[in-house]
Amino acid sequence: MTQQIPSTEPELAGVRNFRDVGGLPTTDGRRVRHGVLFRSGHLAHATEQDAAFLSSLGLHTIFDFRNAADHKLEGPDVELPGVRNVNLPLSDPADGSGFWRMVRDGEIDQLREILGDGRAANRMIASYRKIIRERTEEHARVLRSLAEDSLPALLHCAAGKDRAGLSIAVTLLALGVEREAIVADYLESNAKHRRYKVRRSSTSRAGYSPEVMELLSPLFEARATYLQAAFETIDETWGGVEPYLEQGLGVTPEIRGRLRERLLD
Repeated sequence: MTQQIPSTEPELAGVRNFRDVGGLPTTDGRRVRHGVLFRSGHLAHATEQDAAFLSSLGLHTIFDFRNAADHKLEGPDVELPGVRNVNLPLSDPADGSGFWRMVRDGEIDQLREILGDGRAANRMIASYRKIIRERTEEHARVLRSLAEDSLPALLHCAAGKDRAGLSIAVTLLALGVEREAIVADYLESNAKHRRYKVRRSSTSRAGYSPEVMELLSPLFEARATYLQAAFETIDETWGGVEPYLEQGLGVTPEIRGRLRERLLD
């Protein structure tokens, strides 16, 4: 199986992790259409040139999966004329707020305590599982919107890796995209020019030392084990993709048919 990725990408100065999801193969030999489904990190720091490029895509809807705490930290997305903005938080502001304060401000001993010995990776896996189990209404709304009137669409969170990554993965599963291709696209978030910039408090003596960055890396990397945990949760909770879509999300075969008609070549 060979994944097709567009050969060129825009150089966006203030938006991380942007890409077109087009070209990914389905199990029945079709491919996701280029120019209709995009993913990225937040748009709060988009430059005028970035905004001009994004406007050139003819976007209908931007889905922002950040919560209120994210908006307070990073700011609202830049406004693009004629584009509908839909905020669907996939995590609660209070969920782990103390944990993330420690990530930003904690000293080395504190970081070892909360992140060391696999605890950081285990937290990410638990988060992915929780979002799949509990955010069915939000994922259903995205799929219904894409099937009706929301294309072209851009899906993003803060880094464009976790919450947006899961929503993109759910969309691709509904389209019948091969799981290997979904994982490969997800792992593209690890490219150096796409990665989210880690923010640490200037008052922390630990700063950005090599040990700190190693402890933080599971939180800011895309790892196949995280997305595989989401797939496993679908299989364990609903018995597979088909019942997950129909019973968990209420996405009927008719809606899936419209999705495929609108998003696949």
